[in-house]
Amino acid sequence: MTGPTSTRNTFKSPLPVLNPPSVAIVGASERARWPQIIFNSLREGGYPGKIFPVNPRVNEVWGVPCYPDLASLPEAPSHALVIVPATAVIEALEKGVEAGLKSATVYAGNIGEGHDPEIVARGDALRALVARSGLAVNGPNCMGGYSLREKFFGYPNGELARLTPGSVACVSQSGGTLQFLCKTGSDRGVKFSYMFSSGNEIDLDLADFVNFFVDDPHTKVIALFIEGIRRPDMFMKAAARALAAGKPIIAIKTGKSQKSREAAQSHTGAIAGDYDVFKAMCERYGIVRCESLDDMVETMLAFQWGRLPKGPRVGWVTTSGGTVDLLYDYIEEIGGIHSPDFSDETKGKIRHLVPAELALKNPLDAGIPSTDAASAEMSIAVANDPNVDMLAWAGTLPTGKRKTDPGALKAIIAGTDKPVIAFGRMSYVLGPDALAFQDDVGIPFLQRLPETVRALSSLAFYGARSGRKVEALPEPSGKVETLEPKALEAALAAKGITPPRSAFATTPAAAAVEAEKLGFPVVLKVVSPQFSHKTEIGGVRLDLRTAEAVEANAKDLQEKVHSLDPSAKVEGLLVQEMVSGVEIILGARTDPLYGPILIVGAGGILVELTKDVAFRLLPVGREEARAMIGELKVSKLLSGYRGKAEADVDALVEAICGLSDFYLAHRHVLTDLEINPVIVLPKGQGLRAVDIRPVRA
Repeated sequence: MTGPTSTRNTFKSPLPVLNPPSVAIVGASERARWPQIIFNSLREGGYPGKIFPVNPRVNEVWGVPCYPDLASLPEAPSHALVIVPATAVIEALEKGVEAGLKSATVYAGNIGEGHDPEIVARGDALRALVARSGLAVNGPNCMGGYSLREKFFGYPNGELARLTPGSVACVSQSGGTLQFLCKTGSDRGVKFSYMFSSGNEIDLDLADFVNFFVDDPHTKVIALFIEGIRRPDMFMKAAARALAAGKPIIAIKTGKSQKSREAAQSHTGAIAGDYDVFKAMCERYGIVRCESLDDMVETMLAFQWGRLPKGPRVGWVTTSGGTVDLLYDYIEEIGGIHSPDFSDETKGKIRHLVPAELALKNPLDAGIPSTDAASAEMSIAVANDPNVDMLAWAGTLPTGKRKTDPGALKAIIAGTDKPVIAFGRMSYVLGPDALAFQDDVGIPFLQRLPETVRALSSLAFYGARSGRKVEALPEPSGKVETLEPKALEAALAAKGITPPRSAFATTPAAAAVEAEKLGFPVVLKVVSPQFSHKTEIGGVRLDLRTAEAVEANAKDLQEKVHSLDPSAKVEGLLVQEMVSGVEIILGARTDPLYGPILIVGAGGILVELTKDVAFRLLPVGREEARAMIGELKVSKLLSGYRGKAEADVDALVEAICGLSDFYLAHRHVLTDLEINPVIVLPKGQGLRAVDIRPVRA
């Protein structure tokens, strides 16, 4: 996905593209495959509107009259499927607009993307046409789409036009990916309301589609294949509406391996690549991220039935010890869900159903149940356990001669209001009878263990957020004067970001005097605007225990700076108390796409190497701050690793929230604010912000 980002700050309805009362196929030809497939799908699929083929070279095509252009149609066209080369698109649309055309789908590429002047000019011409006419355009560089309930089929795949309408709306910026994702999804029982490719989005974009689906009564789940988000502000507004309305957005995004932005002015900027900030945006707006297209199919299936859990606790009922062992691994690796022990009451209810030699633990290896009714009885007991929020039952859809009693499975659904999913250890092929069985019993049958665990984790993630309202950011209110060194230090200290006791000196001798006043040991740092990352030039000396050591090291630091850059200015020397604890980095910056973000991670000199970091969009409250800390590997050090004292996590939480508040208030005068390291002292002793580095706007 390339091309300039739209600046439109309003939503535009895609309804003229999704449900046009009439359609013209521009580029109609007996020899052209796409137009013919689309025409046949519309005619045979029961499209209720009129269909007008357009081609200046023929008078008849597919047994019906053909018109030379959109202006020659017997009535004003509603929608045009423009399947002609890029060089002919603008002229065709111009004539259509003159004739009263309301909307169009443009299939051709080479309109607006890249840097070729001719291609860029075509994009500019299309934008100008849209701006002055109000035309609603899907594309260019797309493959159209399907509105199954409305029987409008503008995608060149006749098989998908025959699908039964459902409640999942899918939009893909990749035209080719759409058909494979939706075909595989439908083969597994996912039922779609809309399936559309949006291409390069010169006009209609993901934000417009999502906003429309939030209000569509037939759509309950929104699925997105994302290459890039053109209008992040509007997309987030649409996502906020979806979250408040309880309509889950399930998304997969390309670009995970994209390099962090170059020329970043801080560690925060270097670490926070586009995908990392996208993940933070998903966290804030409750967007379910999928790792793969296979994950997306399982996740759509899990969400389609509409039940959401009240927590992340899963009760597992399996028939295999090997499955249990694999589940332990996947649950720990993937995270997001828990498998608590069953209550004594539940164990009492299922003991007679499980062979005596098998332990009553979760995940449960129940052996092979004697009957489907016994399996249902056991599953209902587990589902109703007070420690369980979701039931995951090891079962596959009936295939071949193997039969399953649908009544037993319906009893499980009737016996609980919690989400119930069935899962298989591996993938297997389904036929129409199996899908009909799945619809009949009302249970999604997922395939493969990792995808099952991720789907359940996604249900827990969204269940904890559904209905939440995301408030707009407050206007910045801070003053630029607060960024002066002494004022900044005091303001951050008031937010729980406490600096070490320190003193500034202009000469090595004065530094030694200040060190004696602070008390040994001390840290010595050179202050030079040319070298902001002091550790990278050896500009920090640690654990100095005498005045003589301070003075000698101060002289050495001054000489080192001048040897690296003879023109560098040494403003002075900073003497600080020496503290020890767990090193953390805190940083805030304004992302050009998604706005203010905050990172928390393992700090010190290895921050970019380890990249043990968590991201959130601002503001960050105490609950989110603790969640961020919990995502870090360094959290083990904070909790007291290998006999070490537990760190003051409460103080770190307050500092994270304080940085969030401070940066939000000053984001108009700051581009970055990094504190590295923050040294978290033992519990009850607070923390010390050792190196505070603001970057002014």
